[in-house]
Amino acid sequence: MSVPNIPEEFHTAFDALEATAREHPRKIFLCMPKSETGDRKSSVVVNEYDFGTLYNHVQTLRSIFERSGIGHGHRVALLLGNRVEYISCFFALNSLGAWVIPISPENTADEMHYQVMHSDVDVAITTKSRLVEFNDVVKRYDPIVAAYSIEDLPEVLLVRKRDLINAPPDRETIAAVLYTSGTTGKPKGCLISNQYGLNAGAWYLTREGHQALEFGRDRLFNPFPVHHMNAGIVSLMAMVLSANCLVLWDRFHPKTWWRDIVETGSTAAHYMGLIPPVLVKQPTVPEERKHKLKFAFGAGVDPDIHVEFEKRFDVPLIEVFGMTETGRTISNSIEPRHIRTRAFGKARDGLEIMIADDDDKPLPIGMPGNFLIRFSGPNPRLGFFSGYLNDDVATEDAWRGGWLHTGDVCKQDSDGMLYFVDRKKNIIRRSGENIAAAEVEAAIAAHKSVHTVACLPIPDEMREEEVMACIVLQPGVKPNQKTAASIFEKCCEQLSYFKTPGWIVFRNSLPTTHTAKIQKSLIFSSNEEPTATTGSFDFRKLKRRPSTT
Repeated sequence: MSVPNIPEEFHTAFDALEATAREHPRKIFLCMPKSETGDRKSSVVVNEYDFGTLYNHVQTLRSIFERSGIGHGHRVALLLGNRVEYISCFFALNSLGAWVIPISPENTADEMHYQVMHSDVDVAITTKSRLVEFNDVVKRYDPIVAAYSIEDLPEVLLVRKRDLINAPPDRETIAAVLYTSGTTGKPKGCLISNQYGLNAGAWYLTREGHQALEFGRDRLFNPFPVHHMNAGIVSLMAMVLSANCLVLWDRFHPKTWWRDIVETGSTAAHYMGLIPPVLVKQPTVPEERKHKLKFAFGAGVDPDIHVEFEKRFDVPLIEVFGMTETGRTISNSIEPRHIRTRAFGKARDGLEIMIADDDDKPLPIGMPGNFLIRFSGPNPRLGFFSGYLNDDVATEDAWRGGWLHTGDVCKQDSDGMLYFVDRKKNIIRRSGENIAAAEVEAAIAAHKSVHTVACLPIPDEMREEEVMACIVLQPGVKPNQKTAASIFEKCCEQLSYFKTPGWIVFRNSLPTTHTAKIQKSLIFSSNEEPTATTGSFDFRKLKRRPSTT
């Protein structure tokens, strides 16, 4: 099979939902917690929605949007988080050909403003509790653009006029713009088409081995945000196409993870590198052996933790490679999985990969190099993202030579198995979030006490990597705790909590090239422990997720 089988009549994500809702209206589609579950002592209370009920809600919203003049090409910002209203709005807008711009509830006002401005939104929807805040962001972008609360949505919205496409939406129509950190200071807007969404869901369902799912009989537990492709596209569309249930959680709760898995009847789960090590450190609970999980699907688990996790919990961890730009994933679901390594599977079903040097020349088997990927056949970009919004140069650079350059370093053995080695060091990977070092550096550099700054990833046993800011201060500024705290607090005002530096280290100077580019690899000597060096301050405990209620 080279391309997953998607019915020809499915032109949009909405088409797939409509077909499943008509054929299986009473099948449960969404299961979501009704309230915060972090330290609860009693059973979780959930809301469940079958396909028929959700479809009817979508149709109600579609009528409102259609009366408001929203059509093929409009851009709608959604600051809703993991709520059923987000899912309903997504499909209602998709049916009309409108672009969905999901905004993270954890973004600062500046980050929201950037995404609203960059995506050029025409109307915005949020919750009642965030309306005043989000309205201020939207009005700062354009006074004409209106923001509404989903709880009090009027019968007709005021929508900014735009030149629309006079044709029904199709597979090439943009469904969403997902913002992901790249090599520059600001996040890039990945254009996600209906083809991408349909293909990603169908691709997930055609995986074999441990990852196999049954039509209408599985429940997928996903604790990740809908503004990422993991929960908001891949998991969502896989469940729609298979008449299965997406158990969409608010976030990862380690103390109640197994209880939540058992009580929701979940048969599969998604994880990031943070989750397995946290779970193996939790006290034993009865539910960890009462679950029905067939597999867990994710990336970034340490090989030693991988072995320990599977032995204790009797759940195969399916390591994968995937990124917003690729849509589909490569997954290590077929035995032998080599779980004592960082293997993530083999390229199958039309995917081609190349391990290349910096000149994009193929390297010998077993040698680490840049990981390049494409689809075979006349269209190497089939099923991938449609490009970076407003950045054709970056799009073509990512696809130079006809291959998507992932920014990861991998290797391949003679049997075709792929192994993750490392990632390009301008990206810091913390708990599943990609953080552009340049974005953090820009925020720190704006502090009056800072002369020069370079941000690095530092290994972290809980978060995979943490942000370390190496700073040269202005003359006369003391390199003490007070100065470090002032810089950290400034970052908290401008950046999401996970992007702020977990470590701040003061240096007398930073090594540079002859063109004045900082040589990050030379900041610390080979025998120097960065977190133990003089002038190092630990802010990890102050990096707290803000309340979004």
